[in-house]
Amino acid sequence: MAEQQPPDIKLPDPVEISKSVAGIAERSQKLVNEFLERQYKDGNGGSSALDPMNIGAAFMEMTSRMMADPAKLVQAQMSLWQDYMRLWQTTAQRMMGQEASPVAEPERGDRRFKHPEWDENELFDFVKQSYLLTARWMQTTVKDVEGLDDKTSQKVDFYTRQFVDAMAPSNFLMTNPEVLRETLESGGENLVKGLENLLDDLERGKGRLKIRMTDTEAFELGENIAVTPGKVVYQNDLMQLLQYEPTTEQVNKRPLLIIPPWINKFYILDLRPKNSFIRWAVAEGHTVFVISWVNPDEKLAAKSFEDYMLEGPLDALSAVEKATGEKDANVIGYCLGGTLLACTLSYMQAKKDERIKSATFFTTMMDFDDAGELGVFIDEVQLAALEEKMSEKGYLEGGDMATTFNMLRANDLIWSFVVNNYLMGKDPFPFDLLYWNSDSTRMPAAMHSFYLRNMYQENRLVEPGGITLKGVDVDLSKIKVPGCLISTREDHIAPWKATYSATQLLGGPVKFILAGSGHIAGVVNPPEANKYGYWTNAKNPKSPESWINGAAEHAGSWWPEWNKWIGRFSGGQVPARKPGDGKLKVLEDGPGSYVKVKAHD
Repeated sequence: MAEQQPPDIKLPDPVEISKSVAGIAERSQKLVNEFLERQYKDGNGGSSALDPMNIGAAFMEMTSRMMADPAKLVQAQMSLWQDYMRLWQTTAQRMMGQEASPVAEPERGDRRFKHPEWDENELFDFVKQSYLLTARWMQTTVKDVEGLDDKTSQKVDFYTRQFVDAMAPSNFLMTNPEVLRETLESGGENLVKGLENLLDDLERGKGRLKIRMTDTEAFELGENIAVTPGKVVYQNDLMQLLQYEPTTEQVNKRPLLIIPPWINKFYILDLRPKNSFIRWAVAEGHTVFVISWVNPDEKLAAKSFEDYMLEGPLDALSAVEKATGEKDANVIGYCLGGTLLACTLSYMQAKKDERIKSATFFTTMMDFDDAGELGVFIDEVQLAALEEKMSEKGYLEGGDMATTFNMLRANDLIWSFVVNNYLMGKDPFPFDLLYWNSDSTRMPAAMHSFYLRNMYQENRLVEPGGITLKGVDVDLSKIKVPGCLISTREDHIAPWKATYSATQLLGGPVKFILAGSGHIAGVVNPPEANKYGYWTNAKNPKSPESWINGAAEHAGSWWPEWNKWIGRFSGGQVPARKPGDGKLKVLEDGPGSYVKVKAHD
């Protein structure tokens, strides 16, 4: 048994504690009153308000299927009991000073149990292993239920995992050794500070828990984040267009236009100089333009998907031509921006508009048949409830989308902060990526409803003519523009095997690059970091499994590989262009005013 150092116990100051508790009680009462008042006002929301995620029906069906085969359930329970017997035996051996191999271990990368006492202390090791055994038993049991359709099975599995993650012993004071030690050493000050943090988050969220993930005061756009020099040279209701200052004497003749997702802000590609894709692309000789989407309010409620196409990439292409005198351009679409780019390309093909000479798609879904775990949130009941909610204000609150994405990685993006902020009583540290992640955007009601129904729910984009935009039937197979697809192997938002299907949908030549890591880190992976690696294959077989089996692995970032590919469409070299040199005058300094609008403004 490892020798444990007894913690220094600090006795709390009763005067300070009483003052803190009195202040907490006053704030808590105010929050409770506001919560009850809101519930009274919203009490006529109907049945969907009681179960907006439509979880109950899924679990009722799962339960009925499970009870139809009691022998299988008994077998599963016996298996769990046997695992517990082994755990009791190994724990007893450890308590008697003997070596014993663990019965259950956390998965690689599970940071909940990184504190040494989870392994060194026999009691906490038993708590940890008993939780892991039970968690795996629950998830395996629900996965093994036969007769459920794919959607119901996915929903049951997802929400079972949410429950399992919430019940982890690391999330509770009495079963987390690190929190217990901090409580003894600080005389409980961590819990008082944690409660204050909790109330602060509830107040910021106006009664909803809005967890602070980073020090929001540590960053300011244009000062220490989104700092690549550029200017706003065009704007309309939906977007501002930024043109970046060149850093080379010669640049590619064809400019580079980037279409980010409107569900997030563009500066994910320009966090800091050392990891800025925009800065790097400028240094590689691209004249870079980026769309900065508006953070919409009720005035833009009627803006449609068509409007986003017309006032987004199409308006931007016209503005780029005025700014540079160059009609043609290379274009990148990131995530939803890539889906919009695909639709725009089909529209332009029908209009015989050939201004886009190459199209790059970062982690982009075109076939939504297997949309990953985001599909859990898309069914008729949930969409109807969402549309009813959006109709009240004309838009979807930015925090609603942020919560959805955080649930996909609950241990990292929810529970780790519950422990740090509320149990340990610590303030989150400054982190540019988490600042961006918390800087959410709203969604116009008309556009968001169209996107969710036509893409995620009905998967119409893969059908020729399944979607019509401004009188044009969208048909991806007629797109002949050369394409490059960048996907990431651990993507939980746009699963790479789902994005790969675009190689079979697009009508032109396609290069597919699979990067390591996930939806963000796999894309924002500068060469200097020398991380993750990527895979390439000269052929695009029908199945993603065949593609990866024949792919070659490369070390480092995929950025230079992409730059080599897009170099074929550069159009040669011309003297560098500066914002304001062309027919468009500078409107304001980058990163512009649109990106600075907060979702709660």
